[in-house]
Amino acid sequence: MRENDEHSALTVMCHQWLELLDELNIGAFTVNSHHRISEMNFTAQALMGFKEKEVEGRDCREVFTGVPCMVQCLLRNENEPAAEEPEIDFCNEEQTRHLLTRLATPVYDSQRRVAGCLTILQDHSPIADLVNRIHYEERNLKIILDNLDVGIFTVNRGGYITFFNHEAEKISGFNRRQVIGEPCSAIFEGVASHDLCLLKESIADGSARTSRQGKMITKNGETIPIRANYMALRNEKGTIIGGLATFHDLTLVRQLNQAISERYTFQDMIGKDPTMQQIFETVNVVAATDATVLIEGATGTGKDLLAKVIHSISRRATRQLVKVNCAAIPDNLLESEMFGYVKGAFTGAGRDKPGRFNEADGGTIFLDEIGDLPLSLQAKLLRVLEDKEFYPLGSRHTQKVDVRILSATNQDLENLVAKRGFRKDLYYRLNVFRIQLPDVKDRRIDLPLLIHHILRKLCAARDNRRLAISEAAMELLLNHDYPGNVRELENILEHALIICSEDVIEPRHLPDFLQHRPVYRRQLTAMPTNEKSAAIAEADLLHRVLSKHHWHRQNAARELGIDRTTLWRKMKKYNLTPS
Repeated sequence: MRENDEHSALTVMCHQWLELLDELNIGAFTVNSHHRISEMNFTAQALMGFKEKEVEGRDCREVFTGVPCMVQCLLRNENEPAAEEPEIDFCNEEQTRHLLTRLATPVYDSQRRVAGCLTILQDHSPIADLVNRIHYEERNLKIILDNLDVGIFTVNRGGYITFFNHEAEKISGFNRRQVIGEPCSAIFEGVASHDLCLLKESIADGSARTSRQGKMITKNGETIPIRANYMALRNEKGTIIGGLATFHDLTLVRQLNQAISERYTFQDMIGKDPTMQQIFETVNVVAATDATVLIEGATGTGKDLLAKVIHSISRRATRQLVKVNCAAIPDNLLESEMFGYVKGAFTGAGRDKPGRFNEADGGTIFLDEIGDLPLSLQAKLLRVLEDKEFYPLGSRHTQKVDVRILSATNQDLENLVAKRGFRKDLYYRLNVFRIQLPDVKDRRIDLPLLIHHILRKLCAARDNRRLAISEAAMELLLNHDYPGNVRELENILEHALIICSEDVIEPRHLPDFLQHRPVYRRQLTAMPTNEKSAAIAEADLLHRVLSKHHWHRQNAARELGIDRTTLWRKMKKYNLTPS
């Protein structure tokens, strides 16, 4: 009785496997311990030209004459030779050609004894014919596909990439050798991505589909916008054997749309560094509120962009985002610019003029360089924060506004408060939610991603050509400290893009100060990360002071507060020599 139960359980399990393999268009059958066929799925029946009833109970060695098993038979006698050929051309009774691979795996009972085997038949002929046609009979087609200004790739029914043209390589950053044979989920956002689902649906029912807001993952992990068309790929008999995708890079279109609508997302802020990931998480939370946000960070770290992202994902996204640079407007004009004025407020005021706060009513106002706001205006700004109202210049009546205030500074506001250069009460009002953006040198893990992201955007904005970066040029870029942060990196890459007329950026295309970096910096890059920053800082200081004193060691040592012997030893350590 127990043996019957075990046999029944094995039968159910094997049946489920056969159904699953049928879904994948893979032929399969099971045999018992006596080589007798017990079940065969529909794909195997179609491949071999047999009905299941015709082969059930027959010896598998008799049925599959000419299709040897590609493994040492799990049930064979010792005198039977094992097959050596990996694949075999096979014609069924209808003389249909198939290129088959036959593999087997044992099926065990509860006592770990071999109770039979599960054999699969993989038909490669449709894809093989297609690839053969592209590579041999239709070389012109391959040349055409490789020279089209559109990315193209094909997949088999299992979703594995079988062809990847030159434009697809340029858009994605992948070499075709890296992706052919890989699942196409590798270039989309995982197996559950919208684009991958569209491709699978096209293969399943044969209908073409379009993705107008698709996304692709580049070799560097960057998400880029694409427009794609997906369709089923058929052989000469009309049988669906896979899928084909054509896609365009929409980076330039996206940039133009942003310029028009001023809508930004986290795709515009690149960062895998844990600090940046934490910022993205907190911004997602605070953006949904009306809380006042203070963004701190050095020049060029992306404070302006982060403010745009916060506004774009807030409930005020459909209203105006108004930017005021407190350091760029003269003090005597700043009040009228921010709060407006009424007719007759001063000589030349012939009409009422609304201020920036009026323009931002219902939306967001971004006060950049808030640390440069004059003390005389800080009290007025405090009232807006507390009461949502202000007096326009020359008016006796207040105006109410509904605005969210975002502010940014590259100064230490807390230090300014201590020096009485900034009101303490205003500081605490602005500092409801504080975000500190790190310098580029403190998030070096993001540098390769930032470099490729910025280069791609610059290429799209200029002439849509795509440039690669040589290893030597990349080494120089990765070892620079970027005191100007992301803005400096953008300027360096734009300089290279202007100079470079080839397809690869070399060191000679970079600015002179990068090409002639002191030797000690290249040597220090091999040090452990925790030691490198301190060593580079010390070497920089020594190099700067020595240069100032024209490499006169005694004068340099006097300014540094060390003796000449110590200075000489440190010069040897860092290999400091006159340029």
